Amino acid sequence: MQTTAQTPKFNFFSLLVSLFITLAIGFAVFLFARAQIAGWYNTLVKPSFNPPASIFAPVWTGICILIALAAYLVWQRRDGSTNYLTARAVYIIQLALNFSWSLVLFGFHSIIGGLLVIILLWMTVLLNIRWFGKISKTASWLMLPYFLWVSFIAILNYSIFTLNR
Repeated sequence: MQTTAQTPKFNFFSLLVSLFITLAIGFAVFLFARAQIAGWYNTLVKPSFNPPASIFAPVWTGICILIALAAYLVWQRRDGSTNYLTARAVYIIQLALNFSWSLVLFGFHSIIGGLLVIILLWMTVLLNIRWFGKISKTASWLMLPYFLWVSFIAILNYSIFTLNR
């Protein structure tokens, strides 16, 4: 069921908070993983479709901005409904899994652990799209690039796992 509440006026401060949250998580992941990408990750055998390291930061930044915009649109329509509370909970879980994937893969050097986390993240992003869509179709569509990127990263993670067993 689509939430029928009208969209409130644009709130610049709330948009900044949403951007700050997602970009701060992305930046923390980058700082955390950067040394491991240059070190441990470089020693792994990777598939031919592995993108250059320079691609990851701009793609993740763009995706974080889209995630933040989607969250802002949903937050604007917050109404305490079950749809909103579920969407918010799923959103928070996917943010935690997003951070956890880098921690497990790069921090613990666990390729299989990273694969398990990325699968959970993939499922949670899919749920996030579904629940955001109950509140804002635009927010749901803004999450689609994230879903596609996580799908690609899951395939990449699986390929790295199989090549380095």
